[in-house]
Amino acid sequence: MLILNAVATIGGLTFVLASLLVVANRYLHVIEDPRIGTVEDMLPHTNCGACGYPGCRAFAEALVSGETSPAKCSVGGPSDHERVATYLGVDVGAQEKRVARLSCAGGSNVARDRAVYQGHQSCAAAALVAGGGKACFWGCLGVGDCEVACDFDAITMNANELPVVNEDLCTACGDCVEACPKDLFSIHPAKDRLWVACSSLEQGDEVLAECEVACTGCTRCAMDAPDQIQMRNSLPVIDYTKGPLTAEPTQRCPTGAIVWLDKDVGPVKGQAAKKVIRQGGIHNAIT
Repeated sequence: MLILNAVATIGGLTFVLASLLVVANRYLHVIEDPRIGTVEDMLPHTNCGACGYPGCRAFAEALVSGETSPAKCSVGGPSDHERVATYLGVDVGAQEKRVARLSCAGGSNVARDRAVYQGHQSCAAAALVAGGGKACFWGCLGVGDCEVACDFDAITMNANELPVVNEDLCTACGDCVEACPKDLFSIHPAKDRLWVACSSLEQGDEVLAECEVACTGCTRCAMDAPDQIQMRNSLPVIDYTKGPLTAEPTQRCPTGAIVWLDKDVGPVKGQAAKKVIRQGGIHNAIT
C-alpha cells in the first residue's frame, strides 16, 4: 500500500510539473529569428571575440538586430562580409584593420639575463619566479605563450626568441594580450606605424647594461614631435590622434627604441641608432 501511494504521489507530481512546463513553454516561449542561425553558419566559427562580441552566435544576433555590420568580423574576408550583407539586405560597413603590437624589442641577442630559468616552459610560469630571468624586469621572456595562444598562426618566435606578428594573419582577437604575463601586447590600428618598442620604466644609460635597445628616456623623440609625443614615466607616449605621424621622431633615438613599422620590412630605426652586433640568440647572464 505504501509503495502504491509513493508511486501515485510521484506520478501526480510528474504530471503537474509537466503541465507547468507545457504552459510555461506556450506563454513564455521566445520566438527566435530564423535568420540568426543562417547568419551564424556564414561566420567563421572562431569565436575569437575580435568583433567585440563574445562569440559568433552573439555576433550573428547583433547583425540580425542591426546593432553592427558584417565588416566588423576581422576573420572573414570581403567576400564573406558581402555574402552576409546581401542576405540581410544591409551595407557591408567598414572596419579599420587592427593588429597586435609588442612593446619590446629585447630579444636574446640584445637583452641580457640575470638568471637562467629552468622549469615549465611558459612565460606565465617563468614570470612567477621573481619576474622571470630577464635582466630587464619589463622585457619579453621569450618562451612563446603568445604564439601558443594565437589560433590564427599570426605570431611566430624569431631566432632571437622574440614574437613577430604577421599583420596579414592577425585578427586583433586579443588572445596574445591575455596570454602575456608582462602586458607587452596591445591592439592598435594597423595604419599607426610610429611605435615605441620598449616598456622599461628605468631611466638613463644604465638601462643599456640590461638591454641594448631599451629606451633611456632621453626625450629626443618628444622634443622632435612635441604635439604628438609626451614623456610619461620616462617613456614616450604617442598620441595617435595628432596626425599625420611620420618617422621623424625616430631619427635621433640613440637606441632605436622608437621605430617606424614598415608593412614589408618590419621595424625601421632612425639614423642615430647604434647598430646591433647580433650574437645568434645566445643569452648573456648577469652574475
